[in-house]
Amino acid sequence: MGRNILITGASSGIGKAAALRLLAEGWNVYAVARRISRLSDLEEKGAVIIAMDLTDEESVIHGVAQIQNQAGTIDILINNAGYGEYGSIEEVSTDEAKKQFEVNVFGLARITRLVLPRMRENRYGKIINISSMAGKATSPMGGWYHASKHAVEALSDALRMEVRQFGIDVIIIEPGAVKSEWADIAKDNLLKTSGHGPYIRYAEAMSTLIDKFYSGKKLTTPDKIADVIVEAINAAKPRPRYIATRDARGFILLKWLLPDRMFDHLLLRMMKVSK
Repeated sequence: MGRNILITGASSGIGKAAALRLLAEGWNVYAVARRISRLSDLEEKGAVIIAMDLTDEESVIHGVAQIQNQAGTIDILINNAGYGEYGSIEEVSTDEAKKQFEVNVFGLARITRLVLPRMRENRYGKIINISSMAGKATSPMGGWYHASKHAVEALSDALRMEVRQFGIDVIIIEPGAVKSEWADIAKDNLLKTSGHGPYIRYAEAMSTLIDKFYSGKKLTTPDKIADVIVEAINAAKPRPRYIATRDARGFILLKWLLPDRMFDHLLLRMMKVSK
């Protein structure tokens, strides 16, 4: 088992919290983000910072090669980078929908493919994909984001079965609401896209619901998700999935238990909108 970890989306939130925790535990952390100016605190604590745009093939190839040339191998990959493209299915443009998948799905797949050959040679590795409760259940006005996270779940499941023969674990982390920039970005996208058209009532209702979920005093901090990530890394036999927050457990359980129309009705009641 090596000590080299690559974390994408390390400039804030869960990625930064995980990087700080792993640095404190003595791991060699390679922190990746588009905006490396926001990684200076990690660099001061010993992380190697790498500028990388997951939507740019050459950027990812160059970044991974740089790390492998320096470290020899990447033992743990934490695919954390992602954002939420919110708005009605009708009003989110095809270009924006493609961008959502480029970051959340194809960027994740792109970097994963590049680290797998060395992991296979070493017959060891862990790939941790930060999904979401949104990958198990869907709400209105977030269809493209949910679709991207459903794709992450499916790709992770397939990959887990494919690479277990090489001693590689694939682990999914499913958080719910976490204190981070995610909510503000998702809400801004929502109101910009659907805050003035035929879906304005739903857009405003979902914006209010996001505010409610992401402003509570008991909101999960990124540090709590970092604890789950570290647990998975240190486990000799990690679970395929870790549902990382209480609200995620409840949301996923309801989706599993309730008929589709009843689940739809429950979500619309939470949004305080009628048919």
